[in-house]
Amino acid sequence: MKYEFPKNFWWGAATSGPQAEGSFNKPHKNMFNYWYEIEPEAFFDKVGPEVTSNFYHSYKEDLAMMKNLGFNSFRTSIQWSRLIDDFETASVNEDGLNFYNNVIDESLKLGITPVMNLHHFDLPYDLYKEYGGWESKYVVDLYAKFAKKCFELFADRVKNWITFNEPIVVVEGGYLYNFHYPKITDGKRAVQVGYNLNLASAKAIKEFKDGGFDKAGGRIGIVLNLTPSYPRSNEKKDVEAADFADLFFNRMFLDTAVKGKFPEKLVEILKVNSVIWDSTEEELDLISKSTVDYLGINYYQPRRIKAKEEAFDNSKGWLPDKHFDNYIMPGRRMNTYRGWEIYPKAMYDIAINIKKNYNNIPWYISENGMGVEGEEKFMNKDGMVEDKYRTDFIKEHLEYLHKGIEEGSNCLGYHLWTPIDCWSWSNAYKNRYGFIALDLKTQKKTIKESGYWFKELTKNNGF
Repeated sequence: MKYEFPKNFWWGAATSGPQAEGSFNKPHKNMFNYWYEIEPEAFFDKVGPEVTSNFYHSYKEDLAMMKNLGFNSFRTSIQWSRLIDDFETASVNEDGLNFYNNVIDESLKLGITPVMNLHHFDLPYDLYKEYGGWESKYVVDLYAKFAKKCFELFADRVKNWITFNEPIVVVEGGYLYNFHYPKITDGKRAVQVGYNLNLASAKAIKEFKDGGFDKAGGRIGIVLNLTPSYPRSNEKKDVEAADFADLFFNRMFLDTAVKGKFPEKLVEILKVNSVIWDSTEEELDLISKSTVDYLGINYYQPRRIKAKEEAFDNSKGWLPDKHFDNYIMPGRRMNTYRGWEIYPKAMYDIAINIKKNYNNIPWYISENGMGVEGEEKFMNKDGMVEDKYRTDFIKEHLEYLHKGIEEGSNCLGYHLWTPIDCWSWSNAYKNRYGFIALDLKTQKKTIKESGYWFKELTKNNGF
């Protein structure tokens, strides 16, 4: 076998509560439930999160399909807005408790390791309305209470925990670039949100360690979407621009998670621009002592960067864009459906970066995938989507991941985004990512060609 992976390698896929479960029986709305209520036209075909792929009702059948495809692991999330009745006391909603217990128990029964995430862009709306959401350190403390409650309820069976999925997207979408509610453009507030999310993650890790949940094989990490920043050229200005993009979009969370401190250069730049976060010595000390046991890395596309070529428009105040421009590299390969560059070599670059610069911490690919619009046009007469493009995409990325592992990077698994076509925020079902196709009207689920290929991959532990 040309590409054989380490023994006990995680093979599986990832989804999230708000994107798969549907909104059935939830005691609270999250930010997306509320946004869809007030602005349904912001969502592709006006499709909201009410039903999604119906995991709330079909988790047994869905998990059985995943097992059939050879999954030995699966990441999803616990919705704060489903599990908790009262945020101040962290009192538990019985229906939510029963649901998550059932999902965990069914996964274990099938021999699937559950990886459980505590936040996937789904802040309860009431905490935004009442306190300002992630701008508030009070919400940070409420999140730590929620995390502690989850550990108390489920850590006897769940041994792999994640504090946040892609926290930089909360910053970008909600406070810089208007693609998630509350759609604010304010660099100073964005920076504070970034700091508060780091603090929240550290407080959850402290609860995990203080409660002894790291005993008997328990571990806690964070999932970061790393977009390697490649400069247009080796000229100093381009290199400095790419370095800033890396500092802000990657290392603001990566360095704190693994090393326990913010990059000094980033802190210096934010201070010079008068947008540095409000922090205390006690908080920074807690962050320094509350680092992750492992990392999940989501990789989809690189970031191409060049030095600014036109004067920055200061009318909206400071934004990260003051320090760089995005660069459209001639000849780049594109997923035209999603508008993202396809660059598998970055998988290797990420692996080596973690090995060299982040203590070779254990990590896994927690998301990688290819979103395609209109997949029904690739459906054969038997109703199966022939998605060889997805299989080829996965193969290319795994080849580079394998190279990184061969050179000593401590990678423990690969998860596709996503097992079953899921609801993707304002894109809804525009682009499909899954091994399993979903008919949104009938909820019929059909394995795609890539799913059968993945089954062989998992059986052989390579290809």
